[in-house]
This record gives sequence, structure tokens and C-alpha cells, in this order.
Amino acid sequence: MRLRTGDWVEVISGDDKGLRGKILRVDRKTGKILVEGVNQVKKHMRRTRKTPQGGILTKEMPLWASKVMIVCTKCDKPTRLGARWLPDGSKERFCKKCGASLGLIGAPRAKPTKTSAASEA
Repeated sequence: MRLRTGDWVEVISGDDKGLRGKILRVDRKTGKILVEGVNQVKKHMRRTRKTPQGGILTKEMPLWASKVMIVCTKCDKPTRLGARWLPDGSKERFCKKCGASLGLIGAPRAKPTKTSAASEA
């Protein structure tokens, strides 16, 4: 999953189709994300010391990451993400529609040299 906290996404299926929001949390283990203002449910809360008001609260619930597409910052359209290696050895995410960079994935790696590979054998 190449989605990160802080990315803007658009919902592509379900009741909230077409809504855009910012990712608040990513759960890689379950494959779900929490998007601001999307997939809201009503929760009935009893009055307690923690919630003295009580009543019906609205909160966001996680949704499957496959139901959203990232919105490119340059072309402002929902797009698929790609990953490519840069000449310095670092990896970046990019927009498949316009080719714009959407941030680095990892730090630059040292390229293996032939001398180190020969000495291991």
C-alpha cells in the first residue's frame, strides 16, 4: 500500500462516492484507512463523566484502501500511483497520469559494487 497519512484521496465506490478528504490514519495490517469527513456513522453515547453531553455523536470509520484513489497535487485528478527509482538510488511515488512526483518512499541506497560481490563468493 503506497498511501500515507496526509495524502488527499477521492472515494471511488460506495455511499460516499466522489467525496475528497485527507487521510488521518493508515492501518497496513488490515488494509484500511481513516479519511477525514468520509464514512461517517452515528454513535449513541450515554451520559458519563467523560462525555457529560451524551446524545448522538458523529465519527469517521475506517474504509478499505481499495475504495479510494489518491488525488494528484499537480493535475488535481484521482490517479493511480507508481513507484520509480531515481538516479541517486532513492525511490519515489509518482502520478500515472501526469508523471508528477508525489514524494519519496525511501532514502537513497548505496549501489552494490562489483568488488564487494566478488569478495563474498
